[in-house]
Amino acid sequence: NEAASRIAAGGVIVLDVRTPEEFKTGHLVNAINITLEGSDFASEVSKLDKNSTVAVYCRSGNRSGVATKQMAELGFTDMYDMQGGIVDWEAAGGPVVQ
Repeated sequence: NEAASRIAAGGVIVLDVRTPEEFKTGHLVNAINITLEGSDFASEVSKLDKNSTVAVYCRSGNRSGVATKQMAELGFTDMYDMQGGIVDWEAAGGPVVQ
């Protein structure tokens, strides 16, 4: 619910850290896909505004936790790790697009 409220309020970058294949099966509206498992994760994430609020999710919440730690090391300060990932998001009725 908190994630949905923050995203609905606007001004939030929605970051999907799953693989491109997972992303294609369904993702949050306006999500950006930068796979955590990619060798260029740090350089790609660094292109985002470090002062923006970033909602980070994966499938179940494991990779998003790793990603937010790495992002903090890169200077991001306002991140929201979407615990439970897209699995919990969909279970709660959150919209998903393909």
